[in-house]
Amino acid sequence: MIPPIQHEHGIVTLDADYLRPGLAAVHLIVEDGGVAIVDTGTNHAVPSVLAELRGLGLGPEAVDYVIVTHVHLDHAGAAGALLQNCPNAKLVVHPKGARHMIDPAKLVAGSIAVYGREHFYAHYGDIVPAPAERVIEAGDGFRLDFRGRTLSFLDTPGHARHHYCIHDQRSNSLFTGDTFGISYREFDVEGRPFIFPTTTPVQFEPEALHASIDRLLATGARAAFLTHYGRVTNLAELATALHAQIDELVELTRAAPGAGQERLDGLRAAVENAMLRRLRAHGCLLDDATCKALLANDVELNTQGLLVWRDRG
Repeated sequence: MIPPIQHEHGIVTLDADYLRPGLAAVHLIVEDGGVAIVDTGTNHAVPSVLAELRGLGLGPEAVDYVIVTHVHLDHAGAAGALLQNCPNAKLVVHPKGARHMIDPAKLVAGSIAVYGREHFYAHYGDIVPAPAERVIEAGDGFRLDFRGRTLSFLDTPGHARHHYCIHDQRSNSLFTGDTFGISYREFDVEGRPFIFPTTTPVQFEPEALHASIDRLLATGARAAFLTHYGRVTNLAELATALHAQIDELVELTRAAPGAGQERLDGLRAAVENAMLRRLRAHGCLLDDATCKALLANDVELNTQGLLVWRDRG
């Protein structure tokens, strides 16, 4: 696991212990003795979160809010377990995702369909339902007063229709879940991040994602905290890269020949090759085998999501 990263304005990035180090993060916002947790990782992240609270001199009772950007389980899988451990916490979730946190049966079934039963239980475990009376639905424009610190919620579909991003006015930064893409620190070159969009099943919508990225830029935020992984700046430059890649992925998908497994295999190879070309243009010197290994899960899920979008018409 990557050690916790302490940022200014009371923000801490924790490794969620998901699949490999540096793949998924849990962010803590500490304000006036209280804590808001943004994205939870899976149940494997709970011990790290509780340990970090102790390290900050705080107990689980200091957690006021557990905030999930959307209900995909690498972002929200531990929400119920954290509520069990944090007696004063309320869960803040998109209105379209709230029912899945209260009754996660369909969410679990959908994840098993994507990942398989063995993988699901190995990496996610049993998903704990959130008590309905502790759930706050945060629609577009919702503002949360977190101990005098304003957190504003923006509806940002494109990756998922149950996705919002959070603008933290104190730090003038965004917590973007998956909307503002993925940026693994292994691909940094001289401090410059490499970023790419995520098109995982089943609600990828390219036009909505373009609009959501532009909406995030319009906040004037100076940094974004990504769940995958950590803090990035130079948001306008990164947004340009995301827009270009979304368009490229759409064109690759429209041009993918064949059907069934042949089409899946062909598009997977095209997506992987496109990412490798962009990594080389970025100046990444890691060998192809290492790059492919780091990107394997994203290439597979992005390919599946692109084909779901194409089949939806």
